[in-house]
Amino acid sequence: MDQVQDVYNGMPATRLATEGWRKPWSGPNGGACVEALRLHDGRIALRQSTDPDGPALIYTHHEMERFIQGAKAGDADFLLSRPDPHLTTSAGTAPERRAA
Repeated sequence: MDQVQDVYNGMPATRLATEGWRKPWSGPNGGACVEALRLHDGRIALRQSTDPDGPALIYTHHEMERFIQGAKAGDADFLLSRPDPHLTTSAGTAPERRAA
């Protein structure tokens, strides 16, 4: 695929490439994971594997490096905690939503 000139956050991932996407974080989740693609200019594109035609998020090498370093240091551990089932959303609490 030719090099894409106008790369931007949210662009359709398939405009970047249809091949070369890797699943560095794949696990026992039925194949639903984040896929990564290194772009020609060194930036990194991420997409959701279950929506390969969906939007791509574009990060600089420095941004991705800092994120991975922070994740290794435990700075992103808050992302692993389960949401409180009693938190209220516009649709009510989880028990209220289940009862509806």
